[in-house]
Amino acid sequence: MEILNKTFTRLNITIVLIVIQVLIYAHLLGRFIYLMPFVSAASSLVSVGIILWLVKKDEAASLRISWILIIVALPISGIILYLLFGNTYPSRKIKNCIAKESDKTTPLLKSNFDLQAGRAQGCIEYIKRASSYPAYKNTQTKYYPLGSLQFEDMLQELDTAKRFIFLEYFIIEDGEMWQRLLEVLMKKVEEGVEVRLIFDDLVSQYLFTGKFKRSLRAKKIKIVRFNPITPLFRPFMNHRDHRKLLIIDGHTCFTGAANIVDEAIHETEDFGVWKDTGIRLKGSAVWSTTLMFIEIWNSFCEPSELINDYAFYRCEETFASDGIVVPYGDSPLLSERIGENVYIDILNQATDYVYIFTPFLIISEKMIYAMQMAAKRGVDVRIVLPGKYDWKRAIIQRVSRSYYKYMLKAGIRIYESPTGYLHAKNFVCDDEIGVIGTINLDYRSLYLHFECAVLLYQSDTIKCMKQDALETINSSIEILPDDKRRIGSYFFDALIHILAPIL
Repeated sequence: MEILNKTFTRLNITIVLIVIQVLIYAHLLGRFIYLMPFVSAASSLVSVGIILWLVKKDEAASLRISWILIIVALPISGIILYLLFGNTYPSRKIKNCIAKESDKTTPLLKSNFDLQAGRAQGCIEYIKRASSYPAYKNTQTKYYPLGSLQFEDMLQELDTAKRFIFLEYFIIEDGEMWQRLLEVLMKKVEEGVEVRLIFDDLVSQYLFTGKFKRSLRAKKIKIVRFNPITPLFRPFMNHRDHRKLLIIDGHTCFTGAANIVDEAIHETEDFGVWKDTGIRLKGSAVWSTTLMFIEIWNSFCEPSELINDYAFYRCEETFASDGIVVPYGDSPLLSERIGENVYIDILNQATDYVYIFTPFLIISEKMIYAMQMAAKRGVDVRIVLPGKYDWKRAIIQRVSRSYYKYMLKAGIRIYESPTGYLHAKNFVCDDEIGVIGTINLDYRSLYLHFECAVLLYQSDTIKCMKQDALETINSSIEILPDDKRRIGSYFFDALIHILAPIL
């Protein structure tokens, strides 16, 4: 019965229906082309039009070339695949809803101090111009090398909530972590605390059935599903909410790599030790993450649940400064690829070292070049990836490894963690700059998903990030240039690079 319940979910049924629709479309187009030659000419014109549009599109060349090759090889199916998976622009409905709310929240994002951020000045000002998120002082930070450590502090902070709790997560699965969290949330609701939860509708389907959503609402927990999936063919379901945010009373925020899944707190160890990293903010910088949440909430919630009194969710409590803190969001709505550009700027300005945690390495030529140039300037660039993958991620591992040769030839050192699955997303540089958040080094995070991260400058937390990086590197296996088993063949790597943008 359990197997049947997991099989016949709305998500699985929806996927099957979408696949059936794609096959029907391809079959009908094939029949039309066979019976009506002018349809073949029309499909060729459409293909040429899309290819010309891709040539002029302001995106990474590798992304455009992959889709051009797919469309040339599969003129009909390629067009359908591109509409379903390739368009990086969200639907007009999503864009208009979020833009309308952004017009209200953006004027509230103001920094009240004279920014003196040394080498990070330009990067911080770029984030402000591109996304409106400013820099803050009066904020304490705490780094977590494991999701289990972060979760214990999350429970303690939740227990102190007096006014409101906001949660926004990509994956929420039933298990020990969710049950412990739900117990606290129900307790706080009974105490009169307002609880609002945003979940991504694609990947949290197994838990958020219709019955479960009704039970949460009955308990007065307000919920919103991001970009609901439907069994109808829609080319914009590719955009997902990959953020992880827990905000308490406007003064405390937890973010980082961890979803609400038991692997994050080591209740299950199918992958060995699952490594998520996270950060806690206490102070002024939480205002940016609060508005980030409200922007998505008001864009998708019922009219009766709109948040109108923004001031209620702001905390004026003062905390001691720990360097400069810049929480920021990234999304396909923005004209700039902020997540990618911030990473590239760190690499371009590095003088001593850059240590990177990422579960995936599927990147554009711009990112490859920035890493290579940093290493060629003498910067110690090291990347740590997982050494263990399950069967569902096997192809992702193979694609990631196909990029190794570009790194190794330039002197970049690559490591794979053998003790478990590394799910962390960290950059730490020169003891001065660090970034921690949800942004993977892959096309989905950098081009398609709604993401969040925190940039730190001259914060004590950066020392903790560096120590964690060195300890993880010391316990990992270094990949050597002559390791043929890992590097693989040139032609197979070239083939899977074509598929990289749609994985």
